[in-house]
Amino acid sequence: MTDRASSGYKSGSTLERMLRAGHFAVTGELGPPQSADGDHIREKAGYLRGIVDGVNITDNQTAVVRMSSLGAAVIAIEEGLEPVMQMTCRDRNRLSMQADFLSAYALGIRNMLALTGDHQSFGNHPTAKNVHDLDSMQLIQVLRDLRDEKKFECGDPVKGVEPRFFIGAAAAPDAGPVEWRPYRLAKKVNAGADFIQTQLVYNTKAFEKYMEEVRQLGLHERVCILVGVGPLKGPGMARYMRDFVPGISMPDHIIDRMSKAAAGIPKEEKAARRDAWRAEGIQVCIELIQQVREIEGVAGVHVMAIEWEEAVVSIVKGAGLLPRPALD
Repeated sequence: MTDRASSGYKSGSTLERMLRAGHFAVTGELGPPQSADGDHIREKAGYLRGIVDGVNITDNQTAVVRMSSLGAAVIAIEEGLEPVMQMTCRDRNRLSMQADFLSAYALGIRNMLALTGDHQSFGNHPTAKNVHDLDSMQLIQVLRDLRDEKKFECGDPVKGVEPRFFIGAAAAPDAGPVEWRPYRLAKKVNAGADFIQTQLVYNTKAFEKYMEEVRQLGLHERVCILVGVGPLKGPGMARYMRDFVPGISMPDHIIDRMSKAAAGIPKEEKAARRDAWRAEGIQVCIELIQQVREIEGVAGVHVMAIEWEEAVVSIVKGAGLLPRPALD
């Protein structure tokens, strides 16, 4: 239980209540569609309802235009999920972001995750102008001041109900330079983050070392840390993460394990090979959850199975995390 979680501060967030009660939390992720199809959100919600304590609604992930995180989060609420609405600094200035915070709270959203955002050059509008009026650290502070000081970024008071979000931020333990990562986490905690969701973790030995340094700084007592985990769909995905995705440390033994999962299945039996790889990927994810759960200072996991939401129930159940604890 963190200092903030035991301080008496309450946002109305179920995720916060779960963490305050000392339960091992589980969050998931839901990517809005590249269309105006609300049923797409509703279908994905069916895979996650009752399985996770909160679900991240991504904000134009990979800098590709999608339904807004605000709109998709409202649909998620209607479908019985608690959204963790993501807000990136790439697309909006401080006026627009604060206006969206007020709207989100009024619409029932209680968790907000502050992110920098993928650079627009990676997405489908590479010549778009980014904004970055604020960075993620400053955005955390804006959220904290709106909630705790009841004031806007300019210093003007909120004239009425303030948005009392449970404030989240991201961390990348394996991003270089790794020796500075615990100190960057400390800056986000000092800025006002209540919970942290990490980038995908596959190298548990490296993560154990990271958490040792986090504990030395006393951060595990001040913020709830949810470890990012995700199922692999095949050895190609594992190799791609190792070679091309910044901030992910992919051990060779996991790549070897994924490669061997389809050994003995003829190459022409593509569906059988795919199923074997995916089953192994789910099992690897289950074992990662079981390993990180034993690390002091870990408060939960964030299961990232983008466009494979149906795998989440098998992962959470296989890790012994169902049914989810009941709250008073």
